[in-house]
Amino acid sequence: MPHDVTILTETDLRKIVALDLEAVDMVEKAFAALAGGGVVMPPILSMAIPEANGEVDVKTAYLPGFDGFAIKVSPGFFDNPKIGLPSLNGLMILFSAKTGLVQALLLDNGYLTDVRTAAAGAVAARHLAPADTHTVGVIGTGVQARLQVAAALLVRPVRRVLVWGRDADKAAACALDIAVRHGIDAEPVADPAKLVAQSQLVVTTTPAEVPVLKAGWLHPGLHVTAIGSDQAGKNEIDPAALAAADLYVCDRVSQCEALGELRSALAAGLWSKSTPPELGAIVTGASPGRTRDDQVTICDLTGTGAQDTAIATFAAQRAQAAGAGSVIST
Repeated sequence: MPHDVTILTETDLRKIVALDLEAVDMVEKAFAALAGGGVVMPPILSMAIPEANGEVDVKTAYLPGFDGFAIKVSPGFFDNPKIGLPSLNGLMILFSAKTGLVQALLLDNGYLTDVRTAAAGAVAARHLAPADTHTVGVIGTGVQARLQVAAALLVRPVRRVLVWGRDADKAAACALDIAVRHGIDAEPVADPAKLVAQSQLVVTTTPAEVPVLKAGWLHPGLHVTAIGSDQAGKNEIDPAALAAADLYVCDRVSQCEALGELRSALAAGLWSKSTPPELGAIVTGASPGRTRDDQVTICDLTGTGAQDTAIATFAAQRAQAAGAGSVIST
């Protein structure tokens, strides 16, 4: 028996899916589901293609309470800009969790990943950043640096943004973009230590393999969200910082042990505390989050298949409501 499949291009998706509170709430729902039973989330399938300076990651998750599940394929070929092509692209496929039939093909070129990653940052900030977070520091100057500021603005009363990057010109351009887009004070800084010192929320958004945030920079009332470390070998946060923080939270412990900041702390022999809580447990209240304004908290976001299922479901719902995309019968 034939069935309909909705095909959505990046252009379609950009018209109907934005980083807003509804998207944040959907991703938060996925984190909450991860804290419960019945979740099936296999380890990330990651394949390197060294001859092309490329890699491909595949993520998926089945979440009770969601009508479908997504499989996401994310290629990253980092020499592409030399030939005028983007480094990142990819797609998501949404399947029915009842029949296994394909419901939607989301040709997003990585756009939905950008949105769900930023939404996860908003969830972390909502539950862990001080309530009166007025200054956000961003380490990194790319798309996610900009989106993480937009995410923070959704959940905290941010009035000022500081940006640091290895390339001062890119940091200045990023700060200008943020200032123009959001109508707030945003400026580049030359010293990342000063950025951290003046911020209540710091987001690291780099592919660094050597820490860009030092343990000695931590101060009372600081929350750090690290999103760059999603492959073995990457490391944005000084491993000593995880041990020094009052609370360190993972999106998924097993992933952070293999791919995130926890991997580096374990390798350095600097993590001797018990198993850290996951963000989903903070969301549901099963584990305490920030309990005092003067605490230092760190959240390690490696990116989960649960987030992909959430944002693909969200996109399909928005598309149905808007009558977006094209439909084929298979």
